[in-house]
Amino acid sequence: MSQGSTPRAADALVRIGVLGGTFDPPHYAHLALAEAARVQLDLGRVLFVPVGEPPHKGTRPITASCHRAALVEAAIADHPAFFLSRADLDRPGPHFTVEMLKLIRQANPDAEVFLLIGGDSLAQLHTWWKPAGIVTHAKLAVMRRPGWRVDVERLEQAVPEIRGRVSWLDVPSLEISSTDLRRRVGEGLPIRYLVPPQVENYIRQHRLYAGEAR
Repeated sequence: MSQGSTPRAADALVRIGVLGGTFDPPHYAHLALAEAARVQLDLGRVLFVPVGEPPHKGTRPITASCHRAALVEAAIADHPAFFLSRADLDRPGPHFTVEMLKLIRQANPDAEVFLLIGGDSLAQLHTWWKPAGIVTHAKLAVMRRPGWRVDVERLEQAVPEIRGRVSWLDVPSLEISSTDLRRRVGEGLPIRYLVPPQVENYIRQHRLYAGEAR
């Protein structure tokens, strides 16, 4: 199987991680989270799942899915355990995490699935579409985020089984955001050492984010 491709159902693993996002663009913080989860949870594979139509994003149009998928493939090309999944890209919207996880589970019926998220996402999980359904399809692998406090009591009201479904990850704190990367590209600032070289090359080659300067 080539790197960067979506694994087949017949290749279901004992444990897989799922990292969703717009990946507009992917950066080293995404990769650090995925690698920390892979090692600490003994994951056989980590699936990077670019979202088609993110329900929580603002009015800014996201970059075309063909570019975001190519950026992910560029970012993970040198890691044999990282794979692109088109589970969200190849279906009509709107796109919700619970529906994406359902598709991942259907394709990997024998796998134990972990959804990789930040502590800020856990704190806001009660606002997501069908949060209780999310933890029926996957356990949560959570990266601690400074400044974010989880209201456990409020979260348990929306997701009663949450306590037994969370694993905490020790992940380096890398303050990198896709929003800031787009701004930097638009203003002609360097993004070297913030994204893999292959990602930077793709952005330059296709002139992505050129109009993002403020």
